[in-house]
Amino acid sequence: MGRVTDTDSHAFFVTCWTVSLPTHIIITVHPMRKTIIGLISLLLISASGFSYAQTTKEQRKERQELAKASKKELNEKASKAARKERQELAKASKKELNEKASKAARKEAKRLSKEGWKTAPGALPLEKQLDKSYVMQYQYDSDGFPQFIMAEAMSTGGNYDAAKMQALELAKQNLAGQIQTEVTALIENTVANEQMDQGDATSITRSVMASKNLISQSIGRVVPVVETYRSVNGNNKEVLIRIAYSQDMAKAAAKRAIKKELEERGDALHGKLDELIGW
Repeated sequence: MGRVTDTDSHAFFVTCWTVSLPTHIIITVHPMRKTIIGLISLLLISASGFSYAQTTKEQRKERQELAKASKKELNEKASKAARKERQELAKASKKELNEKASKAARKEAKRLSKEGWKTAPGALPLEKQLDKSYVMQYQYDSDGFPQFIMAEAMSTGGNYDAAKMQALELAKQNLAGQIQTEVTALIENTVANEQMDQGDATSITRSVMASKNLISQSIGRVVPVVETYRSVNGNNKEVLIRIAYSQDMAKAAAKRAIKKELEERGDALHGKLDELIGW
């Protein structure tokens, strides 16, 4: 815009320009600024990563401490429960020890004592051992059968340990003989009830009769219920052992022995032994 002036009047004039602008505006950033921005971004990312790693490490440490605390608490609870159980068992054992043995046990213990029988140092009194033996003999399962098989044996040796080991082996042989008798009776019963034919029964019975030693070996470790001794013929020791063995464990031992005997004979009945004798 401009203005023209003369002496008598004033006049204005207008001039117009047309400018063309580009469609996109390009902003040019200095290369140094690019470098600075990149470094700042890298620092921010590194700081973020470090912060995340630090947080993760702290969380992991916290979880480990919580796990240790939980494990310690569980161990303390288990130890406390175990201590309580041991204390209760100790109280029960002490109560049982202080309780008077049955009249029958006291009577038999008195008779054996007169015959020179006595217990080893640290063992339960003879009347308490006999009382436990009687209690186990009068325990029955849900079918009315004795829960334990009792076996007894005596042996004499030059020292206590040798005589004890021999008596224990003889008691196991006695036990194996009783198991043999029970299995034979069971087989005869299945034949009578027509659950097994005579040919299979004869084959299994033959294996039963031949497997007494195998049954004895399958019995494994037993714990004497009654253990007493006396001196005979000078320094020799005579040891009396009475053992009790679970009926279920006795059946399992018999089954293992009979199956092994059948397999060694090449008899196919070992494959259906469970079905035949009902165990």
